[in-house]
Amino acid sequence: MTRCDGCGHCVDICPSDIMHIDKTYRRAYNIEPNMCWECYSCVKACPQNAIDARGYADFAPLGHSVRVLREEAKGTISWKIKFRDGREKNFVSPIRTTAWGSIPSPAELAPPSAEAMKSQELAHEPDALNIGGGLPTLRPDQLKQVVV
Repeated sequence: MTRCDGCGHCVDICPSDIMHIDKTYRRAYNIEPNMCWECYSCVKACPQNAIDARGYADFAPLGHSVRVLREEAKGTISWKIKFRDGREKNFVSPIRTTAWGSIPSPAELAPPSAEAMKSQELAHEPDALNIGGGLPTLRPDQLKQVVV
């Protein structure tokens, strides 16, 4: 909590709306830890590296500690896990898979055509997925028919 400068980035990005700013100390805190999805969005958004998070059981067993380092210049987030026996393991992941500012807002995209509205594809899906010729689809004869 001493690293927190009260910027509110974690509050803005939390999908559970459980990160709040303490009015007295101007520091962020989790008002309901049991409701946390552990999505780590707050960790990724925090420019001060002020948020420690519990690790998932699949990579950090009980009795561990997790330290997170967000390095915006490198575009990475690093996880340092210290196990009960003193061993340490480091993980490095990209903060995001696209360059900052490279995703256009919906307002910048052309509205879908009438034909696109009848399609099962999401708006701009083949372009965003870099799949030429559209998404693979099943023909009606490939579908399994069930007699009820």
